[in-house]
Amino acid sequence: MKKKIVISGMGAVTPIGIGVENYWEALLRGNCGIVKVKRVPPETLPVPYAGEVKDYRPKDYLSSRLAADLDTFQQFAYIAAEEALKDCGMEPESERVGIVMGSALNGISLTGETQKAADEGGDKQIGPRLMSKVMGNMAAALFSINHGINGPSLSVSTACSSGGDAIVTACMLLESGAADAMIVMAGEAPVCALTSHSLFKAGAMSKTGSSRPFDKNRDGFVMGEGGGALVLETEEHALARGARIHAELLGFGNNNDAFHPVSPAPGGEGAVRCMRMALEKAGLTPWDIGYVNAHGTATIKGDEAENAAINTVFGDYPVPVSSTKGATGHMMGAGGVTEVIACVKAVQTGWLPPNINFEAPQENFDLNIVANKPVKSHIRAAMSNAFGFGGQNSSIIVGKYE
Repeated sequence: MKKKIVISGMGAVTPIGIGVENYWEALLRGNCGIVKVKRVPPETLPVPYAGEVKDYRPKDYLSSRLAADLDTFQQFAYIAAEEALKDCGMEPESERVGIVMGSALNGISLTGETQKAADEGGDKQIGPRLMSKVMGNMAAALFSINHGINGPSLSVSTACSSGGDAIVTACMLLESGAADAMIVMAGEAPVCALTSHSLFKAGAMSKTGSSRPFDKNRDGFVMGEGGGALVLETEEHALARGARIHAELLGFGNNNDAFHPVSPAPGGEGAVRCMRMALEKAGLTPWDIGYVNAHGTATIKGDEAENAAINTVFGDYPVPVSSTKGATGHMMGAGGVTEVIACVKAVQTGWLPPNINFEAPQENFDLNIVANKPVKSHIRAAMSNAFGFGGQNSSIIVGKYE
């Protein structure tokens, strides 16, 4: 890395808990946030199960104005960013502080609901806030307005690697000298008839409503919703203001399979190159990584490709691996951030979060899965993978701050 980049703030809104500590403790307990959906009529979905944020009332976390101005995916991102900003203790009013927002599907749920209402009740059902509530950049824009963030402002939409790529984008801006600190926020609220029916017909969604990453009996992913946020700073900036530093962001990789719109490259070739890119940037060998938070969506082809990719990169070294999507569902863009947070907590605490719902390993899979219960291990660095439709790949490596 050209400049040492550190993580000084974290925030999370997930189906197993709101707030980083609640999320982390629930992961270690093996909680599962996948339930029969409540906020969407379950009869409108081909499979009525998803990772929903529980007991969520926007006005418990946001002003009445913000709750009205922001769609659900934006609210999740905004709430996570508020937690991360409070956690880092920084006054962000500066042209040297920037922001990046990540989301895979943006306001697709509201778009579908509004179109259905308009078809049934006419254009009076279309409100003046619709456009701003479905836009991918608006949560970051309002956060910047309310906190005086005048630096670089970008939005990233690279399918399910959107959160990871938002982190990559922020790191690039810090390395280039365009900013001294970056707020990364991501949000997703994909549970609706449009996405469910499309993904179900594509064969990607679980028919049972159970997320079983890397398990022999897995049958697809279960959608999840939520938000995640990080505050990234150059070490120089963080130390100058006396920041508490959670971890160092050691390296990152980003690339594309250039193979197929929805299927991963054979043998996970793109993922292999991406993980190796992150290791090279971090100046680490595979043996330096103590834990991999896998993308692990529980799809047949996706898990198979990632299994092959991890084995190619790590060889005979049995690096501990788990996917936390059995607990949260597939949070898409938001998951790329919350899963990096899980890696930070693993480095901080030495506890590796479990891959729940893992009962029967597939015959040709030989990953060292952290199965069903957390494992205590002294680690100094961890890797988080996020892969998406279109062949998008990102890998993030975090480590103990020295």
